Amino acid sequence: MWNNLTFCSVCKLAPKPTPLLLPRFLPLAHVFKRRCKGLGGSKHPAQTPQNEGLKRTSSLLPARLVSSKAKCRRYAKTYPVLDGRVLSVYRHVFEENLRNSEAVVKRYSELLELVSKGGGENAILRHTQRNKKLFVRERLKLLLDDESFLELSPLAGLNMPYGDVPAAGCLTGVGKICGVWCIFTANDATVKGGTIYPIGVKKQLRAQEIAMQNRLLSVYLVDSGGAFLPLQSELFPDKSHGGRVFYNEAIMSAMKIPQVAVVCGSCVAGGAYVPTMAEEAVIIDKIGTLFLAGPPLVKAATGEYVSPEDLGGAKLHSKVSGCSDHFASSEKEAYECVRNVISTLNYDPLYSSDELLGLAPQDYRCTLPVKLILSRLLDGSRFQEFKADYGTTLVTGFGHVEGHLVGVVASNGELTHDASLKGSHFVQLCSHRSIPILFFQNTAPHAAEPTSISQAEAHSNRLKAQASMMAAVACASVPKITIVIGGCYGSESYVMCGRSFSPNFLFLWPNARVALVDSRHLTNESELKHLKQRLEEESSAFYSSARLWDDGIILPQNTRKVIAQCLQIIEQQKYQVVPSYQHPVLRM
Repeated sequence: MWNNLTFCSVCKLAPKPTPLLLPRFLPLAHVFKRRCKGLGGSKHPAQTPQNEGLKRTSSLLPARLVSSKAKCRRYAKTYPVLDGRVLSVYRHVFEENLRNSEAVVKRYSELLELVSKGGGENAILRHTQRNKKLFVRERLKLLLDDESFLELSPLAGLNMPYGDVPAAGCLTGVGKICGVWCIFTANDATVKGGTIYPIGVKKQLRAQEIAMQNRLLSVYLVDSGGAFLPLQSELFPDKSHGGRVFYNEAIMSAMKIPQVAVVCGSCVAGGAYVPTMAEEAVIIDKIGTLFLAGPPLVKAATGEYVSPEDLGGAKLHSKVSGCSDHFASSEKEAYECVRNVISTLNYDPLYSSDELLGLAPQDYRCTLPVKLILSRLLDGSRFQEFKADYGTTLVTGFGHVEGHLVGVVASNGELTHDASLKGSHFVQLCSHRSIPILFFQNTAPHAAEPTSISQAEAHSNRLKAQASMMAAVACASVPKITIVIGGCYGSESYVMCGRSFSPNFLFLWPNARVALVDSRHLTNESELKHLKQRLEEESSAFYSSARLWDDGIILPQNTRKVIAQCLQIIEQQKYQVVPSYQHPVLRM
């Protein structure tokens, strides 16, 4: 593919003499020029307000918050430009190479056209009209997002010792489903009836290898008659033969790589293990069947006739055996079901992180429910709340941030007696399970003093509960990350893992306030006016960060990214072996 930089370099920087392109290629240069117009053709190109804004923002934001694409564009403009002119002395070599390239490109196109037809027109007609099934490439159109995908090894299986097996009898590739990069393996039943050949096993194993190396979610569209028996010695006994496919499925599941399968045809013998070993399986009514031996073998062994549907159809495996997790009445419904399954694995929150700017409280009275903030930070906006109806002024529970499991402790009001006991319980739970804890701190300003014995008793009980949680936080032997999203006031800030409780990282939002009391709660009496002004100045996030009371100010919309980076940094300590004895390195 040509990107804009390439177009510019071809059009703007080419020398004036006629290029060494054959006349039939000259129109392409005009296309390049049109694409390049406005991208760099003049010395002083007009900048749109958007570009000006990006330039201003890039200069103001810290380097870690400038997008990698913006950095790449900035640095690429300073690279030296290669001289791409082909000298006349090389003209004959260029033209010979060009003629050879045209010949091999033509051959390549012919072979691609051949394999795109699967087992041939007659086989496709039998597959689609008699068997009422979709051609494999039509299946992929329903499954994948509406954009191009990367097909892997499309020419595999041609000119093999046992004949041509177009595309090795299965399509493999990488494409997006609901925006998630996935690897797919789709049997083409128009090629030898979906029978598995040695080259097909090799192609499937390579797809699984790519999935494991890149941790890609895997989707199997299974429509297979099992192994081609005359070649069983090349398919069955060795380490890298058919059984390795099932071994890899188990290993990938242990690696937490999701796998989803669709039974979209007859799955016999080895083909039956693929969907039953996937984490979730969909079977299509009337056309999907699943069994180790089909009706002909049952007839030969017992003399009894049984229909494919009764032996291993969609209703049987959905209602009786449980081999299938989802029943689909049509192929379209099946692939929509797969997309729904994968959408639940999408790590992005359901709500825009830019909306966090409207959720960052100006002061404590402007605080909105903290779950609104969590829904814009956690993967898929999914949160398993702990003690949801008890001590509701503190929100606790489990979620993921870019795949990292975390415990969440978030202020949702004044830290009451019940909320403190709940927090103490939850922090100890995370410590026992070795789960990092995220604290989202927005503590209440100084509470009113008790005016009666009953209030004093309640106040005393609350202090004891807060002390219990404080001890749990101090002694928790797991990584802790604190984000001050609003107020950081008084003793409650200690309970919520403030600076003196040694969190691994502590960041502030720009709206945060850090002080013993909230200056806005002081009266305007003349003797307090000076103190109020001083507190107002000293409690700002910028005053705090300037004195290194935190690890920096982060923008609300970048919080998720920063948390994920911190969790990755913290995770590295798992792989370091610490000896039982400790001493410094002694230099010579």
